[in-house]
This record gives sequence, C-alpha cells and structure tokens, in this order.
Amino acid sequence: MSVREKPVEVITRGERRRSWTGAQKRDIVMESLEPGGSPIAVARRHGIGTGLLYTWRRQMVEGQLKALRAVAPSFVPVATLPDGEGTVAEPPMPQAVSSAVLPAGAPAALEIVLPDGTTVRVGAAVDEAVLRRVLSALGRR
Repeated sequence: MSVREKPVEVITRGERRRSWTGAQKRDIVMESLEPGGSPIAVARRHGIGTGLLYTWRRQMVEGQLKALRAVAPSFVPVATLPDGEGTVAEPPMPQAVSSAVLPAGAPAALEIVLPDGTTVRVGAAVDEAVLRRVLSALGRR
C-alpha cells in the first residue's frame, strides 16, 4: 500500500518588493476613500497590507502623495420650507484683508470667502502653489 504524499512547493528566490507609481498609489487611496467602501477590502484586493494603505492615506493628507486627479464635486440635498417655517442663519461678517496682500486699485480676479468669514482676494497672476499653501494654512486655524 502506498501513501500519497502532499506536493512540495519549492521557492527558488523570494518575491521582490513591488514598487508602486504615484498614480497607482493615488488610485488605491482614492478607492479606499469612496463612501461605503472598506479600506481593508481595498488593501486585500490590491495585495497590500492595511498599514501601507494607511501610510499612503496619511501621506496624501500631508501633501507628500499628490492627488493628481480632481475630486468629483458632491452636492448636499436642499429642501424648501413653507413661508414662516425655519430660520435663516446670518452669514459671518467677512474680515478685511490687509492692503499688503492686494495693492490698492488692483482689480481682484478671485475672491474667496472661507467658512469662518475670512476673505482672501488674489490677482490674476497669483501662483497656484502659493495660493494652495495660504488656503491650507488658513484652513488649519
């Protein structure tokens, strides 16, 4: 009587570390951020550890991993109320912007009013990277 042995798998060399492009990382992170999605399921689907996925997510938040694809806009449902029902909140008063930011008499090409009421006015020749840093700094206040 012969006993059947289990097959033996011979591994000749270890698997090399995969290198992910920035676009691949971005796509995986964006997939993990979709509403109703599970980061664990996304990590398993792509064959990566959850720790690596969360590292990439942190890097994206900190600006080390660029989200090259524009995030699709999302909308909030709006309902109308019959006259006399509900209240309307007064928007906060905008704060004045220093004249050092925009010289007197210079036409503002863009005016941004932040949720806290702060107004940022920039000219047409503003550097996009600088504007992003300014808005990011104002958003952390």
